[in-house]
Formats: sequence, structure tokens, C-alpha cells
Amino acid sequence: MAPYACHPEDSRGRLWSERMSTFRSPWQRDRDRIIHSSAFRRLKHKTQVFVEHDGDAYRGDYFRTRLTHTIEVAQVARTIAGALGLNTDLAETVALAHDLGHPPFGHTGEDALAELMAPYGGFDHNAQALRIVTRLERHYADFDGLNLTWEALEGIAKHNGPVTGDLPYALAEVNADWDLELHTNASAEAQVAAVADDVAYNHHDLHDGLRADLFTEDELSELPVIGAAFAEVDKLHPGLNRMRRRHEALRRVFGVMVEDVIHVAQNRLAALQPTSVQEIRDMEGPIIRFSKPLYQNIKAIKSFLFTRMYRAPSVVDERVRVTNIVNRMFPLFLNDPAQLPEGWRAAAELATDDIQRARVVLDYVAGMTDRYAISEDQRLFPR
Repeated sequence: MAPYACHPEDSRGRLWSERMSTFRSPWQRDRDRIIHSSAFRRLKHKTQVFVEHDGDAYRGDYFRTRLTHTIEVAQVARTIAGALGLNTDLAETVALAHDLGHPPFGHTGEDALAELMAPYGGFDHNAQALRIVTRLERHYADFDGLNLTWEALEGIAKHNGPVTGDLPYALAEVNADWDLELHTNASAEAQVAAVADDVAYNHHDLHDGLRADLFTEDELSELPVIGAAFAEVDKLHPGLNRMRRRHEALRRVFGVMVEDVIHVAQNRLAALQPTSVQEIRDMEGPIIRFSKPLYQNIKAIKSFLFTRMYRAPSVVDERVRVTNIVNRMFPLFLNDPAQLPEGWRAAAELATDDIQRARVVLDYVAGMTDRYAISEDQRLFPR
């Protein structure tokens, strides 16, 4: 590995001391704990863009979920990290954990909970992911959470950049236990996970939007990068059937993004010559990023997706429906904790004030899958 990579022997360790594994590095162990966690399994039934079984069931089975998105991010992260001489296990670990804190119904659910939690310390899915891996997973005899390494926690907290200003309470709690140096950049591995997230969702949202008939291949061909990809496929494979043509074009778009990130990072690393991971953390900005020309092209693609997909009438209608579900359940549980399942009910009843009780309710609601939230709404509010 490169000198600026995170090396296992230099890990800052775990909050709760444990015997080293005889055959796994610290970050291989972190990765395995995340994969075996309850929160990771629940991602299977959490929204990426389309609520589970949105529309007809046949098409819905092909849409990305939060779990398949996470797996794609991890794959991209390993590829980029490997090409740059970084620690692929740490990059994969951060990628696998980055969305553990997402509530049901994707960003719509997050927006609803953020508004409901505004009087009680707010809600942020990155901070909630940290809360899950440090407190809410309760399977081990010696500690709550997964007892991940400092580098993994740092990556979850800062993969989108330094965190400044007022901290979400969940992040503040973790940082009080163990200083994550929030004012600095994350490791290059965590930065890779963040860019891999962008690559993955820009790629698969194009796929899913086409499958949902929210736009056409001809409309995508008018966008930068994508138009050139379709043109290349048509030149190489004239008359290719629609689904193969779509796949061939979009995998080329995927390749352009990954290769751009690798090329830019290689050039910047060669120019700056960092000799340690701390030098990466202390830089003014991220070392892993898109080139400026491609970044502008991606902005155009994101603008198209925002208008034609994320704010499509059918998607907006669904946003209203699921927002109402969250807005009905949260106040009910807050005002009547007896409606909660037994373990959660006991925690809510032990709360000493409204803030503590709200945070118990938040942990319960944010942990729901789409289908469980819909089922609970139907049970609690029969119509």
C-alpha cells in the first residue's frame, strides 16, 4: 500500500479493547461485523428512490434498494482504492456502513424525521449510522454497538468532508466518547467511499428512471457524457436491442466516472506527494474527487434526474403518502409510548424528559423498513 494509505498496524484501535484476530485485519473484522448486523439486513427493504413494490411488482423487483445501492458503492470503492494503493478493506467498510442510518422511505423519510426531531436535537442519517454502530446494535456481551475501529467511525462521520458548526446530537455523543477530529478531512479511503456513492447512484438512478419510464434513451442522449456513450454503442453495435443498448451505454458512463476519479487522484497524489494519512487529513480539501469538467457534466445529469425523476409527479405523490405515514406514527409513539413494542416501550417510559423519549421513538421509527412502516401504519390507523 501507498504511504498515505491507512495501514492496519497503525490503527488507533477500538474504544473497547479486544484481542486481535488471528487471520483478519482490523478493517476486515469491521466489515464483517457490519455485514452481519441487523441494520445492514434491514437495508434490503429500505427505499433508494422508489418505495418497495412501487408501481407494478414486476418492475419494482428490479429497482435498487438501499442494500443493493450499498453493495454497488462498496464495489466501486474497492476498485478505486485498489487502483490508488489505498486500503481496500477500510474503503469497503466505510462504504458498507455509510447508509446504515437511513430511515424508511429514503430521503423523504429523513426529511420528515428531521422536521419532527427539530425540537429534540435534529436528525441526520450519517449521525444515526454512528449511533447504530456504537449503541443500537446490541449483540455482543462486552459492549453495545459493533466496537468498530477509530478509522471506521471517522470515515462514517466525515466521508462527506469535515463536520463543523452545531453537531447533530447523535454525532456529538459519539465524538464525546472518542474524538474523531471532525475539523479535518477523512482518510483517503473514506473519501473514496464518498465518491463511490456519487458514482453508484448517478449510474443506477439512470437505469431505474428508464425502467420506470420516467424518461427515454433519446432524452438521455441529449445529456453530456451519456450522449457520447450511446453514440459509441450505436457505432460498435448497430441495431442492438433496446435493453442491451441501454446497458452498454450506461456501463460506459459508469466507466467514465470511475476512470476520471482515479486519473485525477493519481495526478494530485503525484503532485502533492503525501507521506502519511495525516497529511491527507490536514489538506485544505479532498484528495479524491471528480475533475472539474466531469463535475460540471455530472451536475447537468443530476439536474435532469432531479426534475424528471426525484420530482416526477408519481414520485412526488408517493413522497406525500409516505411522509404522512411518518407524521402519523412519530407523534403517536411520542405521546403514547404504550403503543411501542415491549423493549422500546420500556426505554421510552424510563426517559426522564421529552427529549430522551423523542430520541427513543426516533431510533425505533428510523430503524423501520418500508414495508414494516407501511404495515404498522395500517395497523395503527385502520382505514
